[in-house]
Amino acid sequence: MAETPDNPSKPAAPAHHGDGRAYVVSPQLELAVDVALATDRPLLLRGAPGSGKSTFAAHVAFTRGWRHYEHVVTSRTQAEDLLWTYDHVRRLGDAQAERIQDTRAYVRPGVLWWAFDRASARTRGRRPDGTGPGGTEVTEASEPNAGTNATRSGGTVVLIDEIDKADPDLPNGLLVPLGSGRFQVTETGDAVERHRPDGQEADEPLLIVVTTNEERELPSAFLRRCLSVVLPHPSKDELVAVTRCHLDTYEPGWDPRDLEVADRLAGALVAERRKADHDGTRPPSTAEFLDAFQACRRLGVTPDDSRWEMLVDMALRKRTDGW
Repeated sequence: MAETPDNPSKPAAPAHHGDGRAYVVSPQLELAVDVALATDRPLLLRGAPGSGKSTFAAHVAFTRGWRHYEHVVTSRTQAEDLLWTYDHVRRLGDAQAERIQDTRAYVRPGVLWWAFDRASARTRGRRPDGTGPGGTEVTEASEPNAGTNATRSGGTVVLIDEIDKADPDLPNGLLVPLGSGRFQVTETGDAVERHRPDGQEADEPLLIVVTTNEERELPSAFLRRCLSVVLPHPSKDELVAVTRCHLDTYEPGWDPRDLEVADRLAGALVAERRKADHDGTRPPSTAEFLDAFQACRRLGVTPDDSRWEMLVDMALRKRTDGW
């Protein structure tokens, strides 16, 4: 069933992947994507950490064959960082060394620039001949997720992850770019506008997925402009379905006994979730469940193993009082 000293040739499937290939989508989420695309509104996913919010964006991009960009927000992130950043330090150093370049050489396009106009982002807004003032040559910008995006077309998914980590000025600062599909780069004066690919009569679909762990309340103006979906805790049966999906995707030929382990782990998680709700503590997440399942497969731990309760304590209950 798993990699053990007697069976070292069979590796365990990774607990969770960021490629979005394995995901069990609810009818509510399927409808939410359709409505977000129909209304051209950002899709705000709310829920506890580890509930699959971030992976869902990658899943939509994978299943539709669309390009995928993501930006993980921190407490220091500003709205401008999702549009572009400007390397003032490098420019100052070049100026002191008397090797100043075209101003655009210090511009780094953000995920929304790549989503609005990929060609413009690649050239950092420069002229079609790729040169700056006086014929200065400037290198192309590196596209995020370039290897995967090179093989995809037809639409774009942008993930703005954990927006509640930032100051409220960030979501407020995104209202105009997200609403109008345009912004201006302050340092160069270049206007960036959502681009209609050559030969197409309509804009390519663009899905903006924003996630929040509800650690901070988002501004009302931002909430009004988003569709909002809450990802609830999955039931025991849903957890087993998630496990099966991961096994089918990443581990063809898996042992049916793996689902027996998943079922027992799911039962332990649900019980611990009820206890956490009663005690007012943080319940274990789906990601932690998948971690526990991976450990069981890799170590050959089953419910009748002497290590079972200790593993459940470590991975799901997070006990601190010893055994």
